[in-house]
Amino acid sequence: MTAPLYNWLNERTSGVLLHVSCLPSKTGIGNLGSAAYRYIDFMEAAGLHVWQICPLGPTGYGDSPYQCFSAFAGNPYFIDLDPLVTDGLLHENELGLLHALPEDHVDYGALYSTFWPILSHAYNRFKRSGADHLDGYGCIKAFRKAHSAWIEDFALFLALKSHFGGKCWLEWPAAFRDVHKARKQKLPEGILEEAEAHVFYQYLFYGQLTKLRSYAGSKGVEILGDAPIFVALDSSDVWANRELFQLNKNGTPSAVAGVPPDYFSADGQLWGNPLYDWKAHQDTKFTWWIDRIKANLEFYDIVRLDHFRGFESYWSVPAKETTARIGKWIQCPGLELFTAIQAACPDAKFVAEDLGVITAEVNELRAATGLPGMAVLHFAFDGEADNAYLPHNYNRNTVAYSGTHDNDTSLGWYSEESAKTQDHLRRYLGVSGDEIAWDLVRAAIKSSALMAIVPLQDLMSLGSHARLNTPGAPIGNWQWRYTPEQLDSLQNNSATYLKDLLKLYGRA
Repeated sequence: MTAPLYNWLNERTSGVLLHVSCLPSKTGIGNLGSAAYRYIDFMEAAGLHVWQICPLGPTGYGDSPYQCFSAFAGNPYFIDLDPLVTDGLLHENELGLLHALPEDHVDYGALYSTFWPILSHAYNRFKRSGADHLDGYGCIKAFRKAHSAWIEDFALFLALKSHFGGKCWLEWPAAFRDVHKARKQKLPEGILEEAEAHVFYQYLFYGQLTKLRSYAGSKGVEILGDAPIFVALDSSDVWANRELFQLNKNGTPSAVAGVPPDYFSADGQLWGNPLYDWKAHQDTKFTWWIDRIKANLEFYDIVRLDHFRGFESYWSVPAKETTARIGKWIQCPGLELFTAIQAACPDAKFVAEDLGVITAEVNELRAATGLPGMAVLHFAFDGEADNAYLPHNYNRNTVAYSGTHDNDTSLGWYSEESAKTQDHLRRYLGVSGDEIAWDLVRAAIKSSALMAIVPLQDLMSLGSHARLNTPGAPIGNWQWRYTPEQLDSLQNNSATYLKDLLKLYGRA
């Protein structure tokens, strides 16, 4: 029998799911600053070793980290501004409008109008200084060279996007809808300067994230982050690499991504992302994918591959359709892709998001790659003993979750479930249900899955008001944040108990 490509998960471990946006700060959204370090200190005190986060890319309309302007870039909102004040690139009195933003949730509209003018002050002062580096960040020229495969296109894309009123690149003047043509044009005034600013913002982001990862590593904490399988149509990835996607000559998608109708949705889910031209990726020996994975590995110690089943075959929906009802499954070179990635990144650690309706072929691909799959306890209690998400059915090469960023909190989920589901859960776990969030936390920790991850909201026993994302809901997502006092209370009241529990079940 052929050995799997990867075989990295071989010890019992545990962690917490919390997106960076949820951290406390005085600048309207969580960032890579002091609260992130404080959170890592809490993890160390509680004996937790994996911090799972959502994608870190720059978000657009809808604020979803799963629809980013780049699969390579970081979100400047996550830049900690305090070091920029220390370095003289910002003045404390310039942060007043940011400090006035709410601290218990993210107001993305107010953040957008307030944050960018302030960050531009930092760039302008850095430029005027004539410096080529900031202490602890390395040389910006070296950073730029190391990321030349994507950063120039990304910076120009955002500068043009701003110039054209934020419109999708398909709505720009024809001369600018293709990166090669755009670079031959006489660019509008200010475009190149704004592009330089975006390079500087990425320099800051990467520098701060590198420091945070180093600190996490010193505390025995690994960062597990998401890589969405598809990229957004309105992204520098598609604009600058049109030949790698299934596009018409005018740049519009010929077919788009989604999933077919199932038990949960009569119309399926029409995501609208452009599909890959896998033949083109094969012809280039998957260079774009390898570059993307290497960029992910600069962000994360472990990469969770979202919608893993799409690497075996994808649901192709004609672009003119308004639902995902009409489409077809098309096979793609999954194992060939992962073989190329393994050759380039032999020590990488991946997790396969294999939730939903999974075929035997998808299971065969995951077995061949060796990637751990996922099991979510919220999906377990339908009354059937053979439910794959019940702990007694877990394969050891699995990451067990109480819930994910797309689920309600465990307290909110349980309160809305049927009496039958609630009864099954109580009988299966042997609990009263009075502390349901911790009941599910304990179930994940006790399970045979080698990794157990629980959302911070479950450790805090929070209800539906703390839900981070409701798939399909157009507004109200990605806003929840915790307060410093909540984390202090959790650490004071539960860290020792949690650490003992993890030790008891071999996850120390």
